[in-house]
Amino acid sequence: MTDALLTVEGLSLGFRGDGSFAHILDGANMTMNKGEIMGLVGESGCGKTTLASAILGVLPRHSLEIRGGRIRFDGIDMLDATQAAQQQSVRGRRVTFIPQDPFTSLNPVFTIGQQIEELMKWKSPRRAAAPSRLPTLLTPYPPARRRADREKIMEMLNLVQLPRPDQLLKKYPHEVSGGQRQRLMIAMALLPEPDLIIADEPTTALDVTIQAQILGLLRNLANDRGVAVMLTTHDLGSAYEICDRITVMYAGQDVEAAPVAEFFNRPTHPYTAKLLDSLPEGGGGMTGIPGELPSFYAPPPGCRFQTRCDRATEACRSRPPADLAGPAHIVRCVHPLFSTAAAPARKEAHA
Repeated sequence: MTDALLTVEGLSLGFRGDGSFAHILDGANMTMNKGEIMGLVGESGCGKTTLASAILGVLPRHSLEIRGGRIRFDGIDMLDATQAAQQQSVRGRRVTFIPQDPFTSLNPVFTIGQQIEELMKWKSPRRAAAPSRLPTLLTPYPPARRRADREKIMEMLNLVQLPRPDQLLKKYPHEVSGGQRQRLMIAMALLPEPDLIIADEPTTALDVTIQAQILGLLRNLANDRGVAVMLTTHDLGSAYEICDRITVMYAGQDVEAAPVAEFFNRPTHPYTAKLLDSLPEGGGGMTGIPGELPSFYAPPPGCRFQTRCDRATEACRSRPPADLAGPAHIVRCVHPLFSTAAAPARKEAHA
């Protein structure tokens, strides 16, 4: 696809330790287009954060073992060691990150202003591409660029609706609220003028009212600036509100990907349908998914959902190929619920 910004193809990786191996990602696939907001959803432990961390290149190297696949960002192979210089220019600059808990992501002994200026010293879009001859720690921050970056910082803090930014920069992280800290994280992710922001469950630590404000702010700023956003979340309501497309993961495997309206109205994979059925009903009732995630140390062969699926057969012991269930609707299932064209409409996620 010509608009593809990020592609993950057949990524299999895990972690080795104490004589065992945890198979975390098993042939994971994903595509993101420029300017798109894509939700990466699934229950806790399905591999969302591991996939996001693999894209960022922040998984622990001492125990990580990549067994196959590739990650390509705008033509750069993010797993190829010979492209380390290009990868370094991407991470933190063209691909940025919004963490789940902003409080633990800020250093408590430095002011907010000091930390944002440190970010801009190294990742500002106005920083010269040519490497300095000085050791990294001795590289100066040119005064002219520092002033320009400072103006951009003040402008961005106003855009994320933080009052009195000049005073805010003098404060320490513990002196601002959780909602303000998350707005700071959004501002810091946008300041390098990235092409892609990875937001790892950015509203988990916030109350419901603030969640809605943060999601709306993220959506508006991303649209205004043409930035793609990968939102990893187990909250289907959040995904419904701001995403253009959704990819579902289960136990390290991608199982379905579809435009948001089609995802909620015509789910095709049995796991997707059960995930949507687990949403609370208007009358207060809810239905869980029987069973539990398989062990990553001894996962079943083929489709990993087979141990909890009432449609599973012997054929499910082989990894199903990707089938097109409709325009831009991909499903990996030997026994899909129905073709998208014939599927009955479902209730909306926020009903």
